[in-house]
Amino acid sequence: MSNHELKEKILKVLGESKVGSLATVEGNKPHSRYMTFFNEDLTLYTPTSKETYKAEEIEKNPYVHILLGYEGEGFGDSYIEVQGKAAIREEQNLKEKFWNKKMQKWIESPEDPDYIILEIQPETIRLMNNHGQPETLNL
Repeated sequence: MSNHELKEKILKVLGESKVGSLATVEGNKPHSRYMTFFNEDLTLYTPTSKETYKAEEIEKNPYVHILLGYEGEGFGDSYIEVQGKAAIREEQNLKEKFWNKKMQKWIESPEDPDYIILEIQPETIRLMNNHGQPETLNL
């Protein structure tokens, strides 16, 4: 499969799947949690609060691992594994872009000073269970 075809399949998974796991490292041990992801091309964004362990963990070690796309239908479901580097973003235009009312349980408004966006720049993305061997896109 060409890199272009692989990227198109990865973008299809990103377009269809918004909830996945985000793993960070704390004290040399992995720590995973479910998050909601948005994407612009292959860059991922996830809203959160700066008053969370993940924000502290990313400040200490920005490398993260994300799983997105498995729908629970069994072998054959396409999903992706993303290894990348996270950065904390606080620009108001990003905060407004990814804000929605469902977040009010955790974050008061797009102006909430604790509201941040994690931006993940992928280094490698693996397309899994695409009816064959895993395919890796190196960025």
